[in-house]
This record gives sequence, structure tokens and C-alpha cells, in this order.
Amino acid sequence: MNPSPPLADASLTVVPSPSALERIRARRGLRGVLPLLGPAFVAAIAYVDPGNFATNVAGGAKYGYLLLWVVLAANLTAMVIQTLSAKLGLASGRNLPELCRERLGRRASLGLWLQAELVAMATDLAEFVGAAIGLNLLFGVPLFAAGLMTGGVAFAILGLQARGYRRFELAVGGLLAIVLLGFLYETLKIGADWGAAAHGLLVPGFDGGGSILLAAGILGATVMPHVIYLHSALTQDRIRARDDAERHELLRFMRIDVLIAMALAGVVNILMLTVAASLFHGSGLTGVDSIEGAYHGFEALVGGGAALAFAVALLASGFASSSVGTYAGQVVMQGFIRRTIPLALRRAVTMVPALLVLALGLDPTRSLVLSQVVLSFGIPFALVPLILLTSRAEVMGTFVNRRATTVVAWAIAAGIVALNGFLLVQTFAG
Repeated sequence: MNPSPPLADASLTVVPSPSALERIRARRGLRGVLPLLGPAFVAAIAYVDPGNFATNVAGGAKYGYLLLWVVLAANLTAMVIQTLSAKLGLASGRNLPELCRERLGRRASLGLWLQAELVAMATDLAEFVGAAIGLNLLFGVPLFAAGLMTGGVAFAILGLQARGYRRFELAVGGLLAIVLLGFLYETLKIGADWGAAAHGLLVPGFDGGGSILLAAGILGATVMPHVIYLHSALTQDRIRARDDAERHELLRFMRIDVLIAMALAGVVNILMLTVAASLFHGSGLTGVDSIEGAYHGFEALVGGGAALAFAVALLASGFASSSVGTYAGQVVMQGFIRRTIPLALRRAVTMVPALLVLALGLDPTRSLVLSQVVLSFGIPFALVPLILLTSRAEVMGTFVNRRATTVVAWAIAAGIVALNGFLLVQTFAG
């Protein structure tokens, strides 16, 4: 009788468990795609925050369609910058502040952290003041109390992050959709001179120092320094990849994510300025270059529905962007100096300038525009380290920037620095 063949030793056969990406791939249709999208939509809300309302309304009311090209250029710039930031987190497993601390030295990291905190305060000023104005317009809440309420709502939205990144992304994406729908409604209701709008979109031009100031504000409101830091943190551990092949696959979806989210943000910004130019430029109404004036202008010229849509979009923008700003502040502090503080304390410190503006009765819209100029000056301090790090093979491996990408990125940085320098000259000369 022949002996039975030996049984295979099951301990010698190891079947690897599927990776996170493989489990997502196993889903069909949108269920297999949507989980790979989301971080760019969190970043995108910062590109349509109340600072954008202030600069776009002021730009359209004062200069018509003239500055539409600035909005387009800023959003194309945002696509490049946010792609680099997201790629940095995905390829290195580190976020931008962490890599600055590791690669640029202690002194440079400390200096970058201090300026980033100042930028965070300017960011909070725009977001809190904008949401407070929205509450005031809709419900008559006093501005200071409305600012405190905004802080509470921001905490509630940010609290979703502790229950999983997906809930937070969906909440922020939903608020972005409200802003988009609000301005689609405004555009359909009001219309525009599309020929003049196309000319303003494609032909660069300025009209004196005031338009340059607003251009810098539009740039600062669109290319937000804090989300340059944040996007790398959103992608560094979101879906763990086993090897470079999986990282390259994730990178393809990340680029799609950035393209869709930034395109939507760009559409919102273009519609904001277009609506303000169509309705208010040359209308003879005074004060419509401010957010409150624009609300009353919508009510007087179009009706209560248009005014309501504007105020609801502003409120959604302020609530979402304030929660994203707090999240970014934690990433900045932990990355640069390896310190964290309770979110409540961080929120209290960075919202002080906004509460002072509201308590002292300063012009909210003027404060918003100036805060965006401050943000514009903060962009190079985030952008230059980003370009340096993504151009290093020892940091990025096979994901290192191509030469053309690096050239485009440095051209963007040079353009921003030149615009800021020209703005300084014009300001002091004036």
C-alpha cells in the first residue's frame, strides 16, 4: 500500500492580507472611486472663504470685469501648488512642516513657524468676520456674539475629524456645494455681459494702485498659505500604500481630486466677481463694494431671494473655512516645533484679532481685504520650502519633480514675490 502524500505545512504558506488600496479597488463603480477623493475638497474650501467674498465683491464693484484674469491665474496657480503639497505628503509620509523641521534646520523652522502663526491669525480674521457678518445679515445677531457662535460651530465641524476623516471631508464638501449653488443661482438670476467677462478673464490689466491692492488680495484669498501646509498632512497617512506602484496609483487619483476641487473653487470665484461686476459696477449705488453693502444691493436690485442666497453662501463658507483653519494650525505647530495645545486654546488665541475687529466696530470688509493682503505676503514662506523639498530625490524618491514642474513652480513663486514687491512700492509711494 502506497503511503499517503505528506500534508502541506500550512504554516509555510503565507497569504498576504489585501492592502487598503486593494480593498477599495474591490468595490465597483463610484464606491471604488469616491473613497480616493476628498482631501482637495477640504483644501478647496479655503479658496472660497469669506476673504474671497470680500476681494471678489470689491473687485467686481469697483473695476467691473477687469480683474477676472487675476482670479483665473490664482486658481490655476492653486492647482499646481496643491498638487505639489498633496504629492509631498503621499510620497514622503511626512507633511510640509515636519519636513521643514527635519531638512531646513531649527532656526529656519522656528522662523517659518512664527510667520505661519501670524498668517493663521490673518486667516481666522477673514473666516470669523465673514461668518459673523453672515449670521448678522440672516438673523440679526450682533457681530461680536456672532463671532463667538462661529467658534462653536467650527469646533463642531472639526469634531467630526475624530470620528474618521471621511465624515469631516463630506461635511466640508457639502458646505462647498452650498456656496457653489448659491452663486449659480445668483448668476442665473442676474446674468452678465459674457463678452466683457471673457475679455476680463483672458486679457491681463490693471487700473491704478487700488486695482493692484485688490489683485494681491485676490491672490492671497485664493492661494492660502495654511492649506499649502495642510494638504500634505491630509494625504500623508490617509490611505497607506505598500509600495511605489500603489503610491503612483494613488497619485493619479490625487491629481483628479485636485483638478475637480480646484476647478469648482475657481468657478465659484469667477462667478462671485462676475455677479458683483454685472450688478454693481456703474450702478450708482454706494457701499456695494463691501459684503454688507452687497447684501443690501442684492436685496434692492434683485430681491430677497438673491440676498438670502448670498448670505447663506457666506455663512457656509465661514463655518467650513474656520474649521479647516483650526485643523491647519494644529498641523503647523506640531510639524514645526513638535508641540500641540488644546484646540480650544488654539482657537481662542488665533480668533483674538477677529473678535477685536468685531468688538471695536472696525470696517469688516476693509479688514477682510487687508487680511488677504497679509496672506499674499505669507505665500512665499510656504511655497519656497515646498518647491525645494519636492525637487529633492532623497525626499521624494521616484516622485521627485520633473524639471518642467520645478521651473513652473519657481515662476509662480517669482510672480507672487514680484506682485508683493510692487504692492509695497505703490503703497509707500502713495
